[in-house]
Amino acid sequence: MRKSFMPSFGSPDELKNLQLQGLQWTVNHAYNGSPFYKEKLDQAGVQPDDIKSLDDLRRLPFTTANDLQEGYPFPLLSVPFEKVVRIHASSGTTGKRKVLCYSQKDIEDWTHFFARCYEMAELTPEDRVQIAVGYGVWTAGVSFQAGCEAFGAMAIPAGPGNLDMQCQFLVDFQSTVMCCTASMGLLMAEEVNRRGLREKINLKKMIFGSERSSDSMRKRIGELLGLEHMFDIPGMTELYGPGTGLDCVYHTGIHYWADYYILEILDPETLQPVPEGETGEMVVTTLKKEATPLIRYRTRDLTRLIPGECPCGSMLPRHDRLLGRSDDMIIFRAVNIYPGQIDHVLSGIKGIGSEYQIILDRKADGKDYMTLKVERDQGVDNSLDPSLTRTIGEEMKKQIMVSAAIEVVEYGSLPRSERKSKRVFDHREG
Repeated sequence: MRKSFMPSFGSPDELKNLQLQGLQWTVNHAYNGSPFYKEKLDQAGVQPDDIKSLDDLRRLPFTTANDLQEGYPFPLLSVPFEKVVRIHASSGTTGKRKVLCYSQKDIEDWTHFFARCYEMAELTPEDRVQIAVGYGVWTAGVSFQAGCEAFGAMAIPAGPGNLDMQCQFLVDFQSTVMCCTASMGLLMAEEVNRRGLREKINLKKMIFGSERSSDSMRKRIGELLGLEHMFDIPGMTELYGPGTGLDCVYHTGIHYWADYYILEILDPETLQPVPEGETGEMVVTTLKKEATPLIRYRTRDLTRLIPGECPCGSMLPRHDRLLGRSDDMIIFRAVNIYPGQIDHVLSGIKGIGSEYQIILDRKADGKDYMTLKVERDQGVDNSLDPSLTRTIGEEMKKQIMVSAAIEVVEYGSLPRSERKSKRVFDHREG
């Protein structure tokens, strides 16, 4: 019988008990192992013995990315150095990289719940998994591979980029699953189509990590490759890395591993819980992490909890795909906009592709102006541009309450990337 990586709890109460035990262990471990956490908890007036119920979570102080950067190079370390077997770093675009340490148990836990992702995606040991994500100090490649091997499928550690090699591997190895960013997925779908390889490959599923993907982008990829399923895998270096959840084959939200971390959804301004189903910032507290435990870590990622039960029957709770990051928010003429909202508007309009760019300028009159460049869909005639321009402009005004200059451009004319695509260009000063 094949090993299952799903959790053992049988009821919501059992999960709560597991979480309480994990929370008590984490607070005690961090307090006694990390001078940073000891000082932080002392300042908050909380001792490890004070954690009697899950409600006591709210008494704990927050941890931020700033704490990680100030503690560089080994922030939040709560075990002696001889217990650290690996480090990973985020791709941090500003300031110092966020570096996280891992104990042997951390690596084993991460591998175990990553294998759970493949099980949730209904892979089998017969699957061949082409892993087209970054290897090296980033958390992606090695974790996708270790989880795949633990699950028992064939790992093909291709790494990112190199379209010639990726296409050759798809044909020669008959890969059935590909793991990549959604931007790389689009690049591959278009390339397979351009080279006429669709009938020569056996790709059935894609697992997207690292960036938000719009519905129109996923639809395009699915159509070009004839995929059965596309899955979202969340993950950030601070919380182990990728693999901390996955949407099941019903795609009603991302099941997250509540036996490894507690997820709170809080208002980013007030830091109070938002009602279930409403959007807020993800705040995570680890339950088993040894080397660098997280206590109420503010991820800046925006999502919402999805109420009710999933049709798949899993008791693992769900959160929605990420809307964006609270620090990605654009303030345009006093309106707060997340790129994910623009994704959503464009996904509902027929005749346009999935790629777009948001360009912000401040002109001599002191006012801010937005230009939205949108690709027309493949095979759509440019005579429809005036009508598409009008529709996009009207929907932006109706749904987001902003006016933008719309430019419809040729399909394939906006840049593609095997990593995350840059879509916001803010040329305003100050």
